[in-house]
Amino acid sequence: MSPSQWQSFISQFAQLSQHQRSTTMELLGAAAGTDATLALIEQAAQAHLACPTCRSTHFHRHGHAQGLQRYRCVDCGRTFNALSGTPLAHLHYKARWLTYAGCMLESFSVRKAARQLAIHRNTSFRWRHRFLELARTDRPLCLHGIAEADEMYLLESEKGSRHLTRPARRRGGHAHQRGISSEQVCILVARDRTGQTRDFVTGKGQLTAARLHTWLEPVIDRDVLLVTDGHPAYRAFAREAGISHQAVNLRAGIRVRGAMHVQNVNAYHSRLRQWLAPFHGVATRYLPNYLGWRWILDARRIRSATSLLNAALGQFPHLAVT
Repeated sequence: MSPSQWQSFISQFAQLSQHQRSTTMELLGAAAGTDATLALIEQAAQAHLACPTCRSTHFHRHGHAQGLQRYRCVDCGRTFNALSGTPLAHLHYKARWLTYAGCMLESFSVRKAARQLAIHRNTSFRWRHRFLELARTDRPLCLHGIAEADEMYLLESEKGSRHLTRPARRRGGHAHQRGISSEQVCILVARDRTGQTRDFVTGKGQLTAARLHTWLEPVIDRDVLLVTDGHPAYRAFAREAGISHQAVNLRAGIRVRGAMHVQNVNAYHSRLRQWLAPFHGVATRYLPNYLGWRWILDARRIRSATSLLNAALGQFPHLAVT
């Protein structure tokens, strides 16, 4: 718009009715939300901007599209923008992303978030898991000192699947077999005394020493003191891995023995179960995303919608997790 056109445009503002002024303010507010989100996306991308096709950093500006700066790679000739190659690529309604991130920090259900943003529930579900794809990877690299480990089990769920491998259960249902069986999924949680936590979906059925070698061994220090309950898999794993191990005999009613206990990790289990309950069952294939989401809330490293949107683009808080 030229300066003369702009002057002509604003001269008509005084003639607007109250309804027209309200509508104009709503439109300007939506545009401001879009501008803020686009600026945040561009800023988050600058630190690692590269061609998603060949990873070259030799590129030049190539116009704009949908409000974002577009680039052309000199090496391969492909064009891209700040969202290309990220989980948020090809998603619409960018002006609502920050509001949706706020809904996630409040643990809104899919339908509640959809109503809040006036989007379809399928869009809300898609956004949830796109936002979590990278955000859930912000985890400590290693556990130190005294580390507690314990497992919990959830009934295996094929919620949302078009082709079930078993007869459907009514309202979640119950396991047909008593005790721990292949109908249940094992979630291993390890937590040190500083609150750093790692969790893993290790598979169906009982926890084994082999699974502990696969999941737990890479994320604990060699001089760690591992504290667990009396499950024999932990004892076998500690012996084979050559790490110190202390077991607390919970079945005998011994919950604390000096500094030896698993109350921190059990409290985390309790918070996780309580938080999962309003979702009325989580599909097993999405369980790692929900574990990452719970860690985001529990660790409180991401406390704002802006930080969560940055994390969804792979930019995490500057405070390093070790």
